[in-house]
Amino acid sequence: MTGSTRPIRLQANRPTPRPYRGGAGIERFRAVIGAADPWAPEDFLGSTVTTFGSNDDGLTRIDGVPLRDLIAADPLGFLGAEHVERFGADTRLLCKLLHTGERLFVHAHPDSDFARRELGADTGKTEAWIVLAVDEPEGGRAWLGFADDVDADRLESWFEKQEPDELVAALNEIELHPGDTLFVPAGVPHAIGSGILLLELQQPADLSVILEYAPFERLTREAALLGLDARTALSSVARTRFTPADIAEALGRLPAGPYAALFPDAARAFFRAEAIAVTPESPIELPAQYAVLVATDGQGTLRTRGETITLTAGDVVLIPHGAGPVGLAGELRAIRCLPPDPRG
Repeated sequence: MTGSTRPIRLQANRPTPRPYRGGAGIERFRAVIGAADPWAPEDFLGSTVTTFGSNDDGLTRIDGVPLRDLIAADPLGFLGAEHVERFGADTRLLCKLLHTGERLFVHAHPDSDFARRELGADTGKTEAWIVLAVDEPEGGRAWLGFADDVDADRLESWFEKQEPDELVAALNEIELHPGDTLFVPAGVPHAIGSGILLLELQQPADLSVILEYAPFERLTREAALLGLDARTALSSVARTRFTPADIAEALGRLPAGPYAALFPDAARAFFRAEAIAVTPESPIELPAQYAVLVATDGQGTLRTRGETITLTAGDVVLIPHGAGPVGLAGELRAIRCLPPDPRG
């Protein structure tokens, strides 16, 4: 059985069916040969989380064993003493590759208080995106937060009418290009335009309150509301104005330098991400840390005290804490996805 002392190269893990189409961008990025199911627009990376309502869809398996079982058997080896002392055997992290083959429905994710109170879930879902590719050269589109305050009756009316044009028009529209980052707090309504490949970090939950379900053939009203009544489910949606200052704080850009933390400070309570760029003249060594590393460009090597792995763009590696310090070398760009800092 795979242990916690070496890095683990992750194969594709694409649950299906999901309620929207996409995934071709994942196949291009990960150099997968052959067309996949068009209803598999996401690749769950290092996942200990199932899709909503499922017992096992979405779980990463290592040599046939669910990753969450391996971690439960050796939490200190996988996660490290500081993490386990603060968070237990929970990774507190889900990473995904996501490619939209159509505009994603307007939706919002409950925060942790709502998820625990109304759904009996362990956590809500704050997330952040790193744009890896956009199909259209002029850029892609996303929508984030209401441009003006919206009262509860108006939001419920939009949901009951299921006429998306008015709903989408009420949101802030944002242009996205490769290298952009966007932080999406729980509760804030949002949508992603067609033809965008994202690396997404999020709290480990698959919970969405979906405001427009009727145009999407694999969605029902009950699923859109997570099985709750409309008034309760819609109370999880942030109705206050998402201001230009909020957008400026949420929107970022991958840096040109060799190493930088990503996302606003507010994200650190939920997850962390680091952009890393190495050259033959400037390798880097990172301290021991549970992480999911996604190579985004170039070619290089990942070295631990027990193993060396060749990396090219599209490779994904899970790095247990027990693998020790990690060296990266070559001509390589990567994103290191991390749980929240256990030290606060």
